[in-house]
Amino acid sequence: MSAAQQSDAIRRFDATDRYLRNCEAAQARYAVPPVDFAQWSLDTVAWQGDEAILDIGAGGAGQAIRLAKARPGFSFYAVSLSPGVLRRYPGGDRLAQGNPLRLPYADNSFDLVLANHILYHLPQIDGCLREIKRVLKPAGRLLATTDSLHSLPELQVLLRRAIVLLSDNGARIAPPSLPCDSFALENGTRILSHHFYAVVRHDLPCNLVFEDVDAAIDYLDGMRDLRQQDLPQDVSWDDILLIMRQQLTQLLHLLGKLEIHTTCGVLLASDCGDFIHEFVSREQEDSAS
Repeated sequence: MSAAQQSDAIRRFDATDRYLRNCEAAQARYAVPPVDFAQWSLDTVAWQGDEAILDIGAGGAGQAIRLAKARPGFSFYAVSLSPGVLRRYPGGDRLAQGNPLRLPYADNSFDLVLANHILYHLPQIDGCLREIKRVLKPAGRLLATTDSLHSLPELQVLLRRAIVLLSDNGARIAPPSLPCDSFALENGTRILSHHFYAVVRHDLPCNLVFEDVDAAIDYLDGMRDLRQQDLPQDVSWDDILLIMRQQLTQLLHLLGKLEIHTTCGVLLASDCGDFIHEFVSREQEDSAS
C-alpha cells in the first residue's frame, strides 16, 4: 500500500468511527423507542464467556466496552489503520496499528471477529474476508454490522433535491449513494456467502424523531466525512446543509416533527459455529448414514 493509499485508508477509518458513534448516539437519543445498537448487535451471538475476539477497524468501541463489563473472561484484540481510533479503544496491550488486508495474527487465533460498519470502506472486501477466515478458528464467527440500502429514504430524497438545485448539472445527477453501498445488509449477505457456509441476517429498523431542525441538521452533519466526497465538484457540503435546513424547517412546520426511517443490522457468518452447529451436525450424520 502506497503512502497516499494508506493516508486515504486512515481517513476512511476515522470517518467510519465518527459515523458509527454519531449513529449510535442518535439511536439512543432520538429513536422511538431508544435503541442501544451496540448491545443489540452483541445479543445476536450465543456467548460462551471465554472467547478471543478481534475487532477489525475498532470502530466506535461500544461493543468492546459492553463486553468487557459483562464478560471479564474475554480476550480482546483490535487492529486499525488509524491511531486516533485506537486511542479511543479500551485497553492498550493488545491493540495493533495495521492493515486489515494483512492481519498481524496467526492462523486459527480467534473465536469471533467484529467488523463494525467498516467492510464497505475497504478497497478489497474479499481480500479482508479471506484474512478474517484465516485468523478465525474452524468454529469461529464473524459479526459484521452495516446499514440497509433502503435506510434514510427521507434524507435521500431531500439530499437529491438539494444537489439538483445547487449543481449546474443537477438534472443529470444520479441519486446520492449511501456510504454502505458496497457492503450493505442486502448485498453483504451475498458477499459473505462466498466465504462462509452460513450467513444469518438480523435487521434493526427504527424511526428517528426530531422535534427541532438543529438536532436533525447535527445528525446529518455527522455524515459529512463520508458523504461530501461523493458530491459533484461544484457543490459544497456547507451549501447542502443550508438547503437541507430550509427543507427540513418547512417539513417541521407542516408536520410538527421530522421522522426519519433507518435500518441497520448484523450479518453473522460461520462455517460451523454456534448458530449453525446443530444443522451441520445433522448434515454430517445424514452423510455418514
